[in-house]
Amino acid sequence: MTNFKILIAFISVASFSVFSQNNYWQQKVDYKIEVKLNDDKHEIYGFESFNYFNNSSDTLYFIYIHLWPNAYKNDKTPLGKQLWEVKNQILRFGGDDKRGYIDSLDFKVNEQKVKIEFEEVDICKLILNTPLLPNQTLEVSTPFRVKIPSGEISRLGHIGQSYQITQWYPKPAVYDKNGWNQISYLNQGEFYSEYGSFDVKITVPSICCRCYW
Repeated sequence: MTNFKILIAFISVASFSVFSQNNYWQQKVDYKIEVKLNDDKHEIYGFESFNYFNNSSDTLYFIYIHLWPNAYKNDKTPLGKQLWEVKNQILRFGGDDKRGYIDSLDFKVNEQKVKIEFEEVDICKLILNTPLLPNQTLEVSTPFRVKIPSGEISRLGHIGQSYQITQWYPKPAVYDKNGWNQISYLNQGEFYSEYGSFDVKITVPSICCRCYW
């Protein structure tokens, strides 16, 4: 009898494990990005496209996009407010040369323009012209420009011609079993992002163009 109970328990656990694996899913995003760095203006010019795979069982009517460089735009952003709370005044009084942003955006989905709504300055929502059904894919594309902020502020920035480029391109928020995870850029914590592949081409100034005698 004891062995029978153990067998039943084992089968139950195994069945639950298989059931959980079969019901697990995550979205997939495959990127193609081409960018060029202007180290005189401290700007990045780029074009991005990504294929978004809906592996969920839900129909999606919009996609949240993180525009995290806009966190550095002024002291009214979530990052600016967070810095002000800890007496860091750089985004309030630092001047335009300290701040950063992302602009020149022109989002298209499957080569068609879409309506855009902003939830925060660093989060926008693409309203899909056609709902994205389960197990279907769409392509999002846009040009963009990033004005690189001062490296004194947070993780994205430059000090002179020394660059630390992080969280710099438009990227969809994670959609998981709890729904959308649209999260503004803050100074502390890590970033929740979808998995996928990256095909990235980066053009930077030649070292020989920065010769000093």
